[in-house]
Amino acid sequence: MALLQSAKNISKSFGARPLFRDISISFDDSERTGLIGPNGAGKSTLLKILAGIEHADDGKIEARRNLRLGYLAQNDVFAEGQTVEGAMEEAVKNLPGDEHDHLVEIGILLGRVGFDDFHQRVASLSGGWKKRLAIARQLIRKPDLLLLDEPTNHLDLDGILWLEKLLLSSKFAFVVISHDRAFLERVSNRTVEFSRAYADGYLSVNGSYSEFIEKRAEHLASQASRQQSLASQVRDEIEWLRRGPKARGTKAKGRIQQAGEMMTDLAELKTRNNQGGTVQVDFSATARQTRKLISIDRVTKSLGGRTLFNDVSFVLAPGDKLGLIGPNGSGKSTIIKLLSGQLEPDAGTIKRADALKVVVFDQTRAQLDPRQTLGEALSPTGDTVYWQGRSQHITGWAQRFLFRTEQLDLPVGQLSGGEQARVMIARMMLEPADVLILDEPTNDLDIASLQVIEQSLETFPGALVLVTHDRFMLERLATDILGLDGTGNSNIVADVEQYLRWRETVAAPRQSTKTPTKPTAATAGAAPTPVKKKLSFMELRELEQIEGKIHTAEAALATAQTATADPKLTTDWQKSRDAFAAVDAAQAVVQKLYARWEFLETRK
Repeated sequence: MALLQSAKNISKSFGARPLFRDISISFDDSERTGLIGPNGAGKSTLLKILAGIEHADDGKIEARRNLRLGYLAQNDVFAEGQTVEGAMEEAVKNLPGDEHDHLVEIGILLGRVGFDDFHQRVASLSGGWKKRLAIARQLIRKPDLLLLDEPTNHLDLDGILWLEKLLLSSKFAFVVISHDRAFLERVSNRTVEFSRAYADGYLSVNGSYSEFIEKRAEHLASQASRQQSLASQVRDEIEWLRRGPKARGTKAKGRIQQAGEMMTDLAELKTRNNQGGTVQVDFSATARQTRKLISIDRVTKSLGGRTLFNDVSFVLAPGDKLGLIGPNGSGKSTIIKLLSGQLEPDAGTIKRADALKVVVFDQTRAQLDPRQTLGEALSPTGDTVYWQGRSQHITGWAQRFLFRTEQLDLPVGQLSGGEQARVMIARMMLEPADVLILDEPTNDLDIASLQVIEQSLETFPGALVLVTHDRFMLERLATDILGLDGTGNSNIVADVEQYLRWRETVAAPRQSTKTPTKPTAATAGAAPTPVKKKLSFMELRELEQIEGKIHTAEAALATAQTATADPKLTTDWQKSRDAFAAVDAAQAVVQKLYARWEFLETRK
């Protein structure tokens, strides 16, 4: 275990608002650190300071000599007109080594990440694939310590599982900011929460996210108990002071000074113990008693000549909570538009109850006008908000969603992503709904806000449709999950694990009927250059047998991948690392066989 980087007594403020003060924290080469905390606590700023992008107001950063540091920003930025390969070449431009070796490494790494077309324009990629490319740009630099700021943003479930596997099998240490609780539970062996509720400005626990939750509860309970005990002592001291002690003696003077220090300590404890402000969420439903709100029967929909899904059927009734899950582009947003009446199906029927009230949380936040002030966005009709039959002044309504009074005149476009998400939730609460549709509501929200939203949704009496890659939220809320596979297939399942098993069974027949085809980018740089010569007798025999070897290798790969799903791995870091190393080794065998097959095939 060797120290990689440390921050000593660093402080940072923006204007008159302090983010953190006198923070001292270090990271060593054995740690996989999950960094959490409320929005605005300074997590992203800390990562930028560690990466040298921003400077602390006070304190210093120390790092191991020749430390290779990687930094993945929350927002991915690429040069205009850049290709996938060009973005990678730019990342290695100033690295030591041979240019040809770099190109080979780029080809292999892009294949591992999942790219087939190296000449594709970055601008044409989806948000998820841009994120994969941004991660690859950091991996090619072979960091000792990788700093990742919300890396699961824009990734679908497949992308998140890919990232989990990557981090679990990595040889580098990392610090990752994330609000994805299932992701944190899987990849981290240390959890750090930034919050003013702690005397040091943060709480660090060696262990998984669930272990952190247990230790945090103990810490806060101890802190609250300390406040009660100190308050009792302060009351005794105040009573003693009121009796007018003679302050001539050294002992009396010392006690008066001690009483003052105790009062200061109590004030600080009270401040820390009152830092747990969370969004107050309570979604309203109509009083409708209709048994069937929306009925979908054998619905099919295609877009751009591609079938998104076939024969989808389900019914939404009050109290139903349906999760939607599938790869990006599999049709989740299309189902939302069908439910809300924005689109019509190609085949099948959709029946809605009369005067049905559907309220949608749009992940693009298109309903928000960036030129509006926060006050206007929260209460378009003036300074008074009417909610559940009661009136409330706009300042009180804003505080419910953790906005300060001085923010009310700010344009919405200047708010952070998390703040804009809270504005959307506040507006939704003003609209009673029969059917509530949440499209990726977890983006940019901190864990405390997510927990409050989950509590409100648990008791929502209408129907809920939830589109999210947050497995924790799905497991907690969804009574059923509609799974899509991106090739037109769909299935109603009970949970995420069942969805993943179904995906494997659907994909298996397609894989078993495949014959070896031209290798993807995964083998770029690995295959020898084809030479137009006739095959020898031994090579002909090898070609006849290689297809069977490929099927055997693919079966071994599938077995290795299945082994990584063992829940016991989450509590055993070494076994988890070995399991994912076995997957990488099996993948290498498959890639090598495909490369050899192509070489022999071109000479046949």
